[in-house]
Order: sequence, then structure tokens, then C-alpha cells
Amino acid sequence: MRMRIGLLFVFAFTLYPLPSTLSVCAQDAKTDVLLNALTAELERSYDKLKNAEKAPLYYLGYEVYDDRQYGVDAVAGAISRENDGQDRNFDVDVRIGDKALDNTHELKGEQAYANSKQQEYGNAPLEADAEAIKSKLWVLTDISYKNALDQYAKVKMNKSVTAQEEDKSDDFSASTAAVFYEPAPFPAFDKEKIKELIRRLSAQLKGYDFIYDSNVGLTVQTSNRYMVNSEGSRIVTGNTYVRITYSLSSRTDDGMDLERFRSYDSDTPSGLPPEDVISKDMDNSVAELKALRSVAASEPYSGPAILESQAAGVFFHEIFGHRAEGHRQKSESSGQTFAKKTGQLIMPDFLTVYDDPRIHDLNGQFLRGHYKYDDEAVPAGRAELVENGVLKSFIMGRSPVKGFPCSNGHGRRWAGHGAVARQGNLIVESAKKIPAAELRRKLIGEIKKSGKPYGLIIKDISGGYTITQRDLPQSFSVQATLAYKVYADGRPDEPARGLNLIGTPLQTFSRILLTGDEAVPFNGDCGAESGWIPVSGVSPGLLFSELEAEKVQKSNARPPVLKPPYTDKGTVPL
Repeated sequence: MRMRIGLLFVFAFTLYPLPSTLSVCAQDAKTDVLLNALTAELERSYDKLKNAEKAPLYYLGYEVYDDRQYGVDAVAGAISRENDGQDRNFDVDVRIGDKALDNTHELKGEQAYANSKQQEYGNAPLEADAEAIKSKLWVLTDISYKNALDQYAKVKMNKSVTAQEEDKSDDFSASTAAVFYEPAPFPAFDKEKIKELIRRLSAQLKGYDFIYDSNVGLTVQTSNRYMVNSEGSRIVTGNTYVRITYSLSSRTDDGMDLERFRSYDSDTPSGLPPEDVISKDMDNSVAELKALRSVAASEPYSGPAILESQAAGVFFHEIFGHRAEGHRQKSESSGQTFAKKTGQLIMPDFLTVYDDPRIHDLNGQFLRGHYKYDDEAVPAGRAELVENGVLKSFIMGRSPVKGFPCSNGHGRRWAGHGAVARQGNLIVESAKKIPAAELRRKLIGEIKKSGKPYGLIIKDISGGYTITQRDLPQSFSVQATLAYKVYADGRPDEPARGLNLIGTPLQTFSRILLTGDEAVPFNGDCGAESGWIPVSGVSPGLLFSELEAEKVQKSNARPPVLKPPYTDKGTVPL
């Protein structure tokens, strides 16, 4: 899994209440051609197909992802890409059998390779043509229905020839029908001003001979999701995502590729930081990149370390969040790290963790993992995961697990993927926090205690992967893209490059000693078996008594033979 991350600050959440009825834009809902066409075709298909075969169709759901997006990128002061368009994708969810056992049931043994979270989807008409919309749905529904019948037969046969599962929970949980209508409008903005801003910012990276590639981009995306199902849910809900990113990369003489990346997120164009703030951050990133190029690649390390807040947020998302997703607790192919640990201490008793997609912003700053309904037509809810170090529950979609029969509104996916339990806004809180300066002093104390010459402060990590499959080691690996060696004898900090943080979750959590008092979350996109989805996370900085790092794999390619062409015209900054 890989994520891109952005910055926000401290704890002060705004929760948006969920209307329980169609009280917003009721007249618009009545005249929404897409919604009405979806509803009509779903009712027709479900009525005709539910008892068409011996194996009954017990659930049918349609979802449409209606995306409007504008994006522009610039390189070295010139626009390199611009797009402005709209996409609509249908997604059809068919369930054959009953809630206890249906076509989505995991296959075991030699047929396990056939397990898939893929489902039928296709492009939807953009125009308000009800007959065209229904015709496309008719074709996709027929394909999905036949595939589901075939898969259900495989499930029944597989059940008869394989051992009983340890967790005999149903395949699907009941849910109350929800009716909600609140599409998000595409925001108004001046495209020419946006392009001029992106040109100016990208030109700022032009004059450095050690920057071999760079990019500055802005995207404005409004994603409206239409959901109707045979339970009676009729939902239209939308989110707007506005993002500026920049990246700059280089290569060292020993062939290691280096990159600095930053993003800024909002749900309105006016919510982005001013140009001078971004410009200053870019200057800092240039200096960081140059400093990383100036030092030798780091050797493997094991010893005291601090994960600063932003990096700690990504760390918890990867190392804990994915393992707390409910469907992994009963999957026969999963390592089930936490499946039988509810009620047990799994991390220090001063840490509390929960996931709440209802949180829209943090001190007025947008959280990308916010949504009001998940992709299984369930209202977003708070998943209480860890309280004072003790595991309490899991992130749940509508796939029940033993002891947790209900969804807490975390069934998520992208078009063409079956929904599974996924994170939204993962929040870590600490009852044992100290100021950053004091946390650094504690780190130096741990370095001396351990007898190591230095410790690490990790400021930024790029994401990475965490292994959850049972047939592989239950480990994690995330790349430290910006880290510093902190020497116990008082020498100045030194950049460290080329390190992956590695370990196993339970052992690593046990080594957290203290936390900082500042929360600098990330905004990112997370890829897993149900596709790419927007996520956010918040954690204070973490002090570890020991953290292990190994060398990253590098390309061994040489840097460019020639300097950039613009360096022929004069001196180069820095």
C-alpha cells in the first residue's frame, strides 16, 4: 500500500450530524434523473430476478461514482498537463443465497486463488437520459447476476469439501434503509489564476542543478456517490477534494533516487494555504533534498528513535489500522493478528485509538477521510478500537466477525471492487505526552542508556506496505524519506538516507515509551483490495526505546552526465 501525505494541526474536531430523512434538497431528489433511473431499474430487476433461480437473489445494490475533476500540472514554469472532465461509473453488487452464506463467501483450499473483491462495473451515460442509464444497468446486472450464480455454486461445493471455518459468522449483516440527498456542487474558481500560480511555483524549482525532476500540480475533484439497494436505501452524498502537490527528485552518485513531496488539502479552493507559505515550504524541501544528497547511505540500524507526528500518523495507519479492519479477523488467508486479542493490552496503556469518518475538519483544516455514508449505504460511525491500550473492537463493514455482528459504517471501495472494512480518519490520542523539546531530551537519554552512538528522528515516511496474509511474515516496511541522526555527544544532527523501517506490530507497539503533544496528521490515498480511497490520520509523535531500519533497494543508475541546460546561463542557487 502506498500513500501521499499532507499536513494539518492539533485536536479540535468538527462533527457533522447525519440527517435521517430526505430533508435536504427534497425537490431536487424528485427530479434527479440519474437517481430515479437507478431506482426504477433496481426495482424492476430485483422483482424479476429474486426468485428466478433455485438459489435466490436476496440483495441487489447499484452505486454510481459521478466524478467531476479539473487538474493542472506544471514543470519548470510551464504547464505540462491540463484536464477538465467528468466520469460516471456504475457498480453492481449482487448477492445470491442468504445473509448466512452467499456468493461472496471466501473460498478455501485449492480454490482460494479464485477469491476476488472484483465486481461488475462500467461507464455510465453522462446525459440525463433515463432509458440510456437503465439500458446500461440492465446489461451489467445480467452479467453480475450470472457471475454471482456461478460463484455461489462454487461456494457451496467448496464448503462441502473443506474444513469448517473457525469463525462461522454470516457473510452479510442487516442494515436499516437510509434515505439521504446531499450532492456536492463542483466549486467555482478562476482557472487562469490557478494556472499562473502553478507556473510560478514550478518555476521556483527550475534553477537547481541537483533537481533532476520536479512537478507542481493542483486538482479539484467533486465525487458524488449514488446508492440504491433492495433494502430501500436511496442515497446521494458527495465530497469535494482540493489539493496542491509538489515533488522534487534527485539521484546520488551511488545510484539512490531521492524525493521530497508535499501536499495541501481542503474541500474548497479558498481553504488552501497562501502562495508564500507553499513557496517557503518548497525552499525548505530543496534544502532537505540537497542535504540528503550530501551524506553517505545509512547502515542498518536498531535503537532509540522518534517518529514525528506526521510520520506517526502514517505509521499507525499502516501498522495498526489495516490489521484492525474487520474482514481480516475471519479470513482464513489472513494472519489475524488481533482477532483473539479483544480485551487484551496490545499497546501502552496511555494510548487510545479510534476511527471516525464523521470528523470533517481539524481546527478548521479539512480531513480527507471524511464521509457521511460508506459504500454499503451505512451512516459513518465511530469505531472504538483501543482504549487505554486495550483492544476493544474493529473497523467494520457489513461482513460480520465473531462478537461483532454489525457495521460501524466503514465498508468502502472504488468502482469495480467489492466493499470491505477500511479506515477513514484514524485518530490516536495519548495520556502521556510531553513537549517536543522534552521528547528530544528523552531520546538522547535513551541513546545513552542503550550505548548507541546516535538515535533517529524520522520526520517523514512515504507509506509502504504491511503484510496481513497468513502465508507470509506478519511484518511491515515503510520508507523513511526524511530522517536525521541525533548524536548523544551533542554533535549536530545529520541527515540519514536510504532506510526502511521494519518490524512486527505487537513487538513494535510495546516499545513506545512516550508521545509528543503536537498532532500533525496526514491526508492521503490508500490502496488495498477494495481499491484506492481517501484517508486521514492523526497521531502525536512517538518515542521508541528501539526501532529497526534496513537499507532500501536502490537503482544503481548514474546521475545525469550533463548538468541541466539552464545552468549554462549562470550560477545555480545553493
